[in-house]
Amino acid sequence: MDWHCYLVRLDNNALYCGVSNNVKKRFEAHCLGKGAKALKGKGPLELVWQSQAMDKRSAMQLEWKVKRFPKAKKEKLVSLGADYVDLLDESH
Repeated sequence: MDWHCYLVRLDNNALYCGVSNNVKKRFEAHCLGKGAKALKGKGPLELVWQSQAMDKRSAMQLEWKVKRFPKAKKEKLVSLGADYVDLLDESH
């Protein structure tokens, strides 16, 4: 089962980063106010980026890295649609 790292845009333009093996189902749960407390009452939400990471460990490592990116770098991911390999390149 493939895992993904994803970014969700909140109504205040902030970006939330998470991991899931079913992004569609997880995003639907977020929209219903279930799951991550950080997203409750912050809608409407928009799924703006996702990257396949193969296994859960890789997805969690990618999440850890993306969460530490400055907002500008996260926005660049969204605009470029960068995949997992591109994220490992620190020049982005």
